[in-house]
Amino acid sequence: MSKSDNPADPFKKALAEATKALANNGELNVAFTVDPPGLAEDTMRLPQVTRRMTKAEVLLARGTADALALRLRFHNDATHAKYLPQGQMARDLYEAMETARCEAVGARVMPGTASNIDAKISADADRLGFSQITDAAQAPLPTAAGYLVRHLATGRDLPNGADNVMELWRDFMEAEAGDTLQNIDACLEDQIEFSRLSRDFIRDLGYGDQLGEDPDQRDDEQDQDSEEDPEEQDQPENEGGDDQDQDDEQDDADDDQQTETEDTQAQVSMEDMDDMDMSDEAEMADGEPPLEPPPPPPHSDADPNYKVYTTDFDEEIRAEDLAEPAELERLRAYLDQQLDPLKGAVSRLANKLQRRLQAQQNRSWLFDLEEGILDAGRLARVVVSPTTPLSFKQEKDTDFRDTIVTLLLDNSGSMRGRPISIAAICADVLARTLERCSVKVEILGFTTRAWKGGQSREKWLAAGRAQTPGRLNDLRHIIYKRADAPWRRARPNLGLMMKEGLLKENIDGEALEWAHRRMMARPEARRILMVISDGAPVDDSTLSVNSASYLEKHLRDVIAMVEKRRAVELIAIGIGHDVTRYYERAVTITDVEQLAGAMTEQLAGLFDNDPRAKARRALGRAG
Repeated sequence: MSKSDNPADPFKKALAEATKALANNGELNVAFTVDPPGLAEDTMRLPQVTRRMTKAEVLLARGTADALALRLRFHNDATHAKYLPQGQMARDLYEAMETARCEAVGARVMPGTASNIDAKISADADRLGFSQITDAAQAPLPTAAGYLVRHLATGRDLPNGADNVMELWRDFMEAEAGDTLQNIDACLEDQIEFSRLSRDFIRDLGYGDQLGEDPDQRDDEQDQDSEEDPEEQDQPENEGGDDQDQDDEQDDADDDQQTETEDTQAQVSMEDMDDMDMSDEAEMADGEPPLEPPPPPPHSDADPNYKVYTTDFDEEIRAEDLAEPAELERLRAYLDQQLDPLKGAVSRLANKLQRRLQAQQNRSWLFDLEEGILDAGRLARVVVSPTTPLSFKQEKDTDFRDTIVTLLLDNSGSMRGRPISIAAICADVLARTLERCSVKVEILGFTTRAWKGGQSREKWLAAGRAQTPGRLNDLRHIIYKRADAPWRRARPNLGLMMKEGLLKENIDGEALEWAHRRMMARPEARRILMVISDGAPVDDSTLSVNSASYLEKHLRDVIAMVEKRRAVELIAIGIGHDVTRYYERAVTITDVEQLAGAMTEQLAGLFDNDPRAKARRALGRAG
């Protein structure tokens, strides 16, 4: 090969031919350019590949080529245009879902395309900074919808960054459109049926006002008109034809004008809607109702029928905001003094857990790679056979290091005394142990602000005692230690559990859902949630005006949701209370002295399992 030859040319030629075959279009022109990738008539633009042919360039070009080729092969423009919504957000959702459909169908027929497109998704996510997003408002909903469709249809985990965007919106999408999403597999290969599903999904999310006229209903009406008036089609064109054409043109113009008006209104923000003069309504066409915002989301993702009388008096609060620093130090000293005899046993168990984790930290390597650190041990092969390519190696990441563990502690009155003391010290020691092994830990607690309902009940009584008001107490969710806070700063906070009057009633379902939402917003790949409780959910105010199983049913619904989604690994430890009837993975201890051993053994057991195998099992269940 001469110096003037570009070493990337053979790769480009091979990729272009493979892309034509994949798209089933031998006349397709494939161009490598610095312009944005895309399709224009019979030309496909792919990212440029330089002479260096870096791994990132090659993977991006292959992934982009596969994605666009699958779009050409499995997409019909006429069908797409027929069901295309009118409003911008609805259009974006519709486009993203159709792109995901084509890629998922391709992954089923040609599995090799899935990993190539993963590389493209990963590159796009890195470029757009998706892994740094922590708020759903910053993440594009259409992109998240496309990711969710691809994940559900293929069962593949998304690359880093992309999975963050999907998870930020996943709870909302599944709560609003979970029933619709269950039908994805049945219609994935039928673009017409999938387009109808996409419109149902968009309607479920609250953007039904942007869909425009139902194309199926329009076709039915046209067919019905044709059947009812067959004689009119045989009439001479000059009998009223000119007038009819003028009327049709006027109707089309009116429809176009109305469509533009609806698009404009759909793009106006809610703040602008509040500021608009009410006189504008008089200019709307007769009989056209004003656009209404989507209904408020339900109080519970697990059960849309779960009611809460009011959230005005609920609080999510840091432990340091519930007591002065001096009081926290005093309470912490009291906790240490009370549990001094137990510390040795707990520390020995924690050290045992730490040794098991550190055993997994032994350095391991991946060999025979195309890039990385030069593998000196395999240089002899190059000496013997100079044509043998150099071999590289790369240190293998330890799976459990990209992990977060949340401890959710029952702070109800029944835990008062030794149970809450031991729970606090076990949480403290485990947090310190896991932090040494680079595992993030969050410690949360849940109770109520008052006995017998508090301000929520007072408001209900003043409003006339509505029947079955739902949850009727003021929640208090306490953050003892945030996941990113170092243990040494959060250490005094755990003393708050010794504060007189803190422990009241327990509404477990909402607390579990709260902890789950916090975990889903985290970037870690693996999430473990451990619940420690000594009884079923009890709140006298709520149970006195609802069914006796109201709170227990909600807890079961939340557990079922968490365990079904498999995004969080859920463990429960019951102190003198059988929690195995609620949780799939649970243990019940009869003596609080066994708590430290149960916590460490449950966590050690999880870390001993291969998380990738667990993920495969989870995907199998989800499918």
